[in-house]
Amino acid sequence: MMSGEVITDLGQVTTAWLTAVLTRSGVLNGTVEAFSVDNGQGNWSTNAALRLRYAPGAQGEQPTHLFLKMVNTNLGDDESFGPSEVYYYTRDYVDVPDAPLIRCYDAAYSPESQRYHLLLDDLSATHTEAYNKTPTLEYGLALAEGLAALHGRWWGAGRLAEAHAPLPSPAHIQRFVDIAAPGVHHILPHFSGDLKPHWPDMVRSLYNHHPQQLIQRTQDHNGFTLIHGDAGPYNILVPRQGERPIYLIDRQPFDWSLTTWLGVYDLVYALVLDWEPDVRRRLEEPVLRHYHQHLRRHGIENYTWEQLWADYRLITPMGVYIATEYCRGGINEKLRWVWLPMLQRTLTACDDLDCRSLWEMGRD
Repeated sequence: MMSGEVITDLGQVTTAWLTAVLTRSGVLNGTVEAFSVDNGQGNWSTNAALRLRYAPGAQGEQPTHLFLKMVNTNLGDDESFGPSEVYYYTRDYVDVPDAPLIRCYDAAYSPESQRYHLLLDDLSATHTEAYNKTPTLEYGLALAEGLAALHGRWWGAGRLAEAHAPLPSPAHIQRFVDIAAPGVHHILPHFSGDLKPHWPDMVRSLYNHHPQQLIQRTQDHNGFTLIHGDAGPYNILVPRQGERPIYLIDRQPFDWSLTTWLGVYDLVYALVLDWEPDVRRRLEEPVLRHYHQHLRRHGIENYTWEQLWADYRLITPMGVYIATEYCRGGINEKLRWVWLPMLQRTLTACDDLDCRSLWEMGRD
């Protein structure tokens, strides 16, 4: 549900406003009598958990636990992200019944103030971030199904044209790489002891030759779709008990991010960057095959398993760009526990999958 007013401060939240948005979303026939607030903070947002009480006689679903997210998209330093997350909940997948999205009751974006808000179900009682649980096959299968549902909606040239979402230009791809490149010069001289002896040369070779392989891949639209782009364990909610349902949250791409891209990128982000290598080695093929099967259930018939596996190998090295971007302005000691394991896991996967041969062969 889209409204006109962007909530930027909790002072704007009233019983009248809550009554209006819940009535408009079809879950309330009556009034919100009172609510309480718990404040929180995200990387780019101010969050609040709302606890609602309804007036006697109210009817409808009457959700009692809601999550309000208020976001300033202007990050300074000529970086920003726009209304992507608002569209994520209110436009891009509203006709996908099995999309792994939290229910959204209200959302608004203002290009003038560069702000937006979302009013969502609060699932904190039943769900937690995926990093709190060890990945299992059943979790991987649930993730594959959810991503196939999202990716299948906008798969291929025709649907991307409908979404006004063209493939990135060579310049955009190179900018994505160049944003992260300074991190290499900060990391390699100081962390050689944390890397296998051949990895520094692999990273340099990757930056020199791999981007051209990505650019060449865009000549064929098959495999490209709208992606989440940040499907890490902090952006996936999993049940505290059991494995399903899961939810993907926080689609907040920067202006330099790749938002139309090979769908398998989202699986690389989860499996390669965040799973320990022994878990990835054991589960990656069954998870990828399940993803492929569910793409077919969503009508994607012309994307073969062989192409999916080739794309997985091609995209896996992009984890190096993701990890090194953390240090583009210098060594990020505060988040070293995030980016250094990401880099190590990605390079391990590159060895396991012989990814370097892809761009080395491309030089012949």
